Amino acid sequence: MNRVFLKGRLTRDPEVFGEGERKVAKYALAVNRYGKDNGADFPNCVAFGEKADFTEKWLKKGAHIIVEGHIQTGSYVNKDGVKIYTTDVVVDKSEFVESKSAQEAAPRTTDEDLNKFMSIPDTDDESLPFH
Repeated sequence: MNRVFLKGRLTRDPEVFGEGERKVAKYALAVNRYGKDNGADFPNCVAFGEKADFTEKWLKKGAHIIVEGHIQTGSYVNKDGVKIYTTDVVVDKSEFVESKSAQEAAPRTTDEDLNKFMSIPDTDDESLPFH
């Protein structure tokens, strides 16, 4: 069985491209590991069609959401001819952890808050083992 449930905050505004059923939205979540001081992970999430519409309209950097989906692996050859392997969470459903009014009243997540998790190298996405 391939089923994933994640709760976390968007690390940046979603990237959205395409239209209609071909619309795609990509974003990463900051998800705390279980237990005290165990760090965090930053899985890449991909939403298609109507789910991408929802993502584009409602999700922004710092949004606290729950994602339900499945893991999908793949690969492609980048512009330098190097094979890149990918692992994404394909979003089947997403919902807010808190109401819109609670989100507006709560302090916003800042870059400083997100950087407390771990340092991410500032590099071209194609050089990462996931995309």
